[in-house]
Amino acid sequence: MSKPTPISGFPEWTTGQRIIEQFVLDRIRRTFELYGFAPLETRSVEPLDQLLRKGETSKEVYVLRRLQADADGPAGDDALGLHFDLTVPFARYVLENAGKLQFPFRRYQIQKVWRGERPQEGRYREFLQADIDIVDRDTLAVHHEAEMPLVIGDALRSLPIPPVRIQVNNRKICEGFYRGVGLADPDAALRAVDKLDKIGPVKVADLLAETAGASEAQAKACLALAEISAPDASFADAVRSLGVSDPLLDEGIAELTAVVETAAAHAPGLCVADLRIARGLDYYTGTVYETQLAGYERFGSICSGGRYDNLASAGTTRFPGVGISIGVTRLLGLLFGANALSVSRSVPTCVLVAVTAEQERAASNAVAEALRSRGIPTEVSPSAAKFGKQIRYAERRGIPYVWFPGADGDEVKDIRSGEQVDAAAGEWTPPREDLTPLVS
Repeated sequence: MSKPTPISGFPEWTTGQRIIEQFVLDRIRRTFELYGFAPLETRSVEPLDQLLRKGETSKEVYVLRRLQADADGPAGDDALGLHFDLTVPFARYVLENAGKLQFPFRRYQIQKVWRGERPQEGRYREFLQADIDIVDRDTLAVHHEAEMPLVIGDALRSLPIPPVRIQVNNRKICEGFYRGVGLADPDAALRAVDKLDKIGPVKVADLLAETAGASEAQAKACLALAEISAPDASFADAVRSLGVSDPLLDEGIAELTAVVETAAAHAPGLCVADLRIARGLDYYTGTVYETQLAGYERFGSICSGGRYDNLASAGTTRFPGVGISIGVTRLLGLLFGANALSVSRSVPTCVLVAVTAEQERAASNAVAEALRSRGIPTEVSPSAAKFGKQIRYAERRGIPYVWFPGADGDEVKDIRSGEQVDAAAGEWTPPREDLTPLVS
C-alpha cells in the first residue's frame, strides 16, 4: 500500500489528544446530567428534504449514495444526506416519538456531524458536537432560554481552557425593530446583519438595501441597533433611545433582560447582551447565543444556539424548543493548534508489570489482573528483555510505574523518581494524580 494522502477537514487526533478529548467529553456529559438532561443518539442520515428546511445549507450537505445503483433496493436511498447539525435530527426524533416522551423533554446528544465547509483552522468537514435541547408541546416557558447559558457556563468552566463569554440576543428584538423602522422583509435584514463581522458595516448596509429593500436611513438604524452591547440590562435603555417602537420589540427586550439578569446572578460576567448576534439560520425565533473563547475571538463562536418555535410540528401541534451546541472539535482544534492543552501521558496505563522470563509470564499476568480488579490501569511487558529495556519501554510510553514480581515478594518502582518499594498487588495503590492521565 502506497503512502496515503491526508484528507483535509477530517481530523484524526493523536492518542494523547484523544485522551484530552475524552476528558473534555466526560466533563461536559457530567454537567449536562447534573442539569437533568438525558442522553440520546440519532441516526447519521436524514432525508434531504428535511435537511434542507433549515436555511442556507444546501451547499454544505453531504449526500449519501451507493456506489452502484440497485433497482431492487429500498426506495429513497438516493435522497439521504449526512446530518450537518444535531437539531434537525432531534426535531425529527421528537415528532416520531412524541407519544412516548415526557414534556418538557430534556436531552443531550454528543455525536459527529458532517458539513461541506472549506477546511481551515477551527473549521472541519467532520466534527463532534455536544448539544442540549429542551422541547415542549405547544408552548415552552421562556425561563428555559435563561437556563441554557448557565449549563454551558458550568460545562466550559469545568475544563482547563481560557474563560468564555456568551453573547446573547433575541430575534424578536431584531425583527420588531426592523418592522418598527418599516422594513418589509425582516428575515432578509437578519441574514444581512449576521454577516457584519465578516464583511463590515459598509457592505452590510449595501446588502440591506439589496436584499431587504432598506433605505439609507433604515440601514443606518439597523446598524445602530447592532452596535449595542452591554453586560447587564442597560442594553434595553440603549435600544429604546433609538426611538423605535413595536410590540414584538418590547417582548424581545423583556425576554433578553431575563436571560442577562439570570446569568449575572449565577456567574457575573458570563453573558453579555450583544445585538449584532443574529444567527443566520432561519428557524430561530427568540433568544440566540454565541460564545467567544478568550484569546481566540478571531475564530468566531465555539458554542451557539437559540430558541425555535416552528422547527417541529405535527398537524396543529407544535413542539417549540431551545438548544445550544458546543463545537467540541472546533474548540479542541484551536487549543491543540496553540499547544494550549497537555496531558501527563499519552496512554491510560499506570503500571507496567515486568516479565522476569517468558515461562514466568503467567505470574506477571496474575499481578496485572489483581491490579486491574482494583481499578488500576495495567499492562504486562511485551517481552522478557532485561529489566533496563523493560523500564525504557515504560518511559517511552509515559507509564509512571514498573512492577517487578519476585519469589520473595514483589516491588514497584516509580521510574520518574527512582524510588522502589515492596508492594502487594492486592493492597498497593498509586497516588491519585498518577492513576489516570492528567489534563492541563
